Amino acid sequence: MSRALEVTVTADVVSFRNPLYAGVQVGLPCPPPATVAGMLAAAAGGWDQVSPDLRFAAAFTAHGAGVDLETYHPLDGRGRRTSPTPKDRDFLARAVLTVWLVDDLDFWEHAVRRPVWPLRLGRSQDLAAARTRRIELDHGAGRQGSAIVPDSLTRAGTLLRLPTAVSLDRARTRWDGYRYAGAGSEQLITGVRTAPSEAEPDGQAVVLIGDVHPAAFAAGAWR
Repeated sequence: MSRALEVTVTADVVSFRNPLYAGVQVGLPCPPPATVAGMLAAAAGGWDQVSPDLRFAAAFTAHGAGVDLETYHPLDGRGRRTSPTPKDRDFLARAVLTVWLVDDLDFWEHAVRRPVWPLRLGRSQDLAAARTRRIELDHGAGRQGSAIVPDSLTRAGTLLRLPTAVSLDRARTRWDGYRYAGAGSEQLITGVRTAPSEAEPDGQAVVLIGDVHPAAFAAGAWR
């Protein structure tokens, strides 16, 4: 067994725009790893406070979804402002993001409980709340459930192309394939799991995602 910090983030409304679509607002069903990493970095006070070896596992659920209108202020080809434009925006309601961290537990517990910058999930106006607890993880197969996992591990769930990391100047993005929300009975035999309980008899699979720190761009590891 190994110790982990479980962070539960809740928000009334969230919206994750799919950056693969230009000119339209297409929403994602879950936050990309880069979004989760950015939230953690903001809590810590910036990327220079975060270890380049940051890794975490994540699961996400939302109790509802909808579409509303939001006013955008697009720029023209020369970067000048144009007339405000209303567009449909996909949103998710009563969202719960669970993040598991297995390194630097004291650091992250303090950062989440006393964040340097307010916790936001997705857009800058979508404020979130968080609570933490220390748990023990089991080694063994766990239920995929609502986890966000690399697509190399399973064929269950929605296949998504998501940003894993974004450079500090936001000019470059690392993209990877992920699976989200697998079948309720799907088991992942790689990684660790939460301890079985009455609510989760098989344990939730905890699959760590790494390579989320933008330092790799500066080091030349990614282009």
